[in-house]
Amino acid sequence: MGARKRIAADRRKEANKVRYFAKLNNCPTSPQKMRLVADIIRGEDLNRALDILTHVGKEAAGRLYKLVRSAADNFEQKSGLKADESELYVKTIFVDGGAMLKRIQPAPQGRAYRKRKRSNHVTVELDTRSETIKAQLVNSVQQTSNE
Repeated sequence: MGARKRIAADRRKEANKVRYFAKLNNCPTSPQKMRLVADIIRGEDLNRALDILTHVGKEAAGRLYKLVRSAADNFEQKSGLKADESELYVKTIFVDGGAMLKRIQPAPQGRAYRKRKRSNHVTVELDTRSETIKAQLVNSVQQTSNE
């Protein structure tokens, strides 16, 4: 690896130390169905978002619930603070289209229709609303990087 790439990679790693996110790749649900549920929880507090996801009657809600819990656990692991006491909220959540499986369905008069089985990638990022906790987290990351 060249020096410039290594420097850029190190910068990216440092920036990711204060980002608390989780990713779900190749989820076998169409992106449109997943976005319906993702739009509901965008910007909500962590506990409220989890409550919403438990009561939404869609299959995608169960997968998003696990993903948001994973992001909260990542926050606890990286920062050492409790997620309940840190005023976390869903900062960003976005759904990208994934790989598409193309299948054939028989149709009348010897023809065939193409079925597209879609998948998606979901990324959730949490952040804290409290400025004092944000400053504390940034300071702890800077102290560990200086050592």
